[in-house]
Amino acid sequence: MLVLAHISDLHLDGSARATARAERVRDRLWDLPGRVDALLVTGDIADHGTEAEYEEAARILGLRDGDAPFPVLTCPGNHDSRAPYRKALLGRPATDGPVNGAHVFDGGAVLMCDSSVPGSDEGELDEETYGWIEAALDELGGDRPVVLAFHHPPVPLHHPLPDSYPLLRPERLAALLERRPEIAGLITGHAHTPAATVFAGRPLMVGPGVTWTLRLPWEGKEIADRDAPVGLAYHVLDDTGRLTSHFRTVT
Repeated sequence: MLVLAHISDLHLDGSARATARAERVRDRLWDLPGRVDALLVTGDIADHGTEAEYEEAARILGLRDGDAPFPVLTCPGNHDSRAPYRKALLGRPATDGPVNGAHVFDGGAVLMCDSSVPGSDEGELDEETYGWIEAALDELGGDRPVVLAFHHPPVPLHHPLPDSYPLLRPERLAALLERRPEIAGLITGHAHTPAATVFAGRPLMVGPGVTWTLRLPWEGKEIADRDAPVGLAYHVLDDTGRLTSHFRTVT
């Protein structure tokens, strides 16, 4: 069994408000008394994609001093910038290609995929990333369940804001899922609202936003509920390959 904590859309911008909300959910996760195998952070970690914002994120998430109680796995979103992200968040050379990473655990594997498109709010898994996914799955050998995590949901979520900036060419992702039964489900962010649906026959779990929560059209005219509690999720991948998700708030 694999237990994954999940946060998304921190939008760190140097403000006290953004920092406090990120630290609030960090403190809750760091103080958990039970087992969590990893924390997934599915994009829009920074608001403007600056090195200073990623340095702040690295401090909050324990990526510099190693004080996180479990691995912290990240992927970029449409507000992120690949070169500063690599340099200041990951401590790697500041290159501009997709930021992808494979992480293998006893109970399964997580592929953190880059759906960001430099200069665009829309998302896409590009040729390099699809090739990397195929190679990573081949190396894993199909003997353990795999979760794909990235920023942009591949389906409409019935709100004009996130639905205006979707994952492009979702049919290619659907074809990948059809060929690869070891992919147990998809985990995304971007929409600032906890949501659960299905894509190409697999569960699709959308994480809540840390910085604010999306108001759905029938909840009011103001899009951003900035007073809503900070949200997080827990995803459990069991030995049968079934993905179960639980959503929580932090006040």
